Amino acid sequence: QVQLVESGGGLVQAGGSLRLSCVASGRTFSTYAMGWFRQAPGKEREFVAAVNWSGGSTGYADSVKGRFTISRDNAKNTVYLQMNSLKPEDTAIYYCARSSSSLRISFLEYEYDEWGQGTQVTVSS
Repeated sequence: QVQLVESGGGLVQAGGSLRLSCVASGRTFSTYAMGWFRQAPGKEREFVAAVNWSGGSTGYADSVKGRFTISRDNAKNTVYLQMNSLKPEDTAIYYCARSSSSLRISFLEYEYDEWGQGTQVTVSS
């Protein structure tokens, strides 16, 4: 069973930047697509970004496109989410997740079978 551990969350002012990291245990990290989701208070969890096994294909929610960048370093078993031009509406708990697929970029929560514990991101206005 893989373990996913997120870090890098915190409090930032609107317009600022944060970089989230998610380190995965196990030797099969490079064979799976990975994704980031978030859940704001009182709202359902939503898709943010995903990357395929090689890092060559990415996908984003419209709300973060052009501001967030997902990437991965398979040598370090780590996936990143660079968040720029942060807005108060980006405030949420951010979760890293492992897809059940290696190639397909999915925004569907049920296609992810392993989840981290989440890291809080708070953007003040």
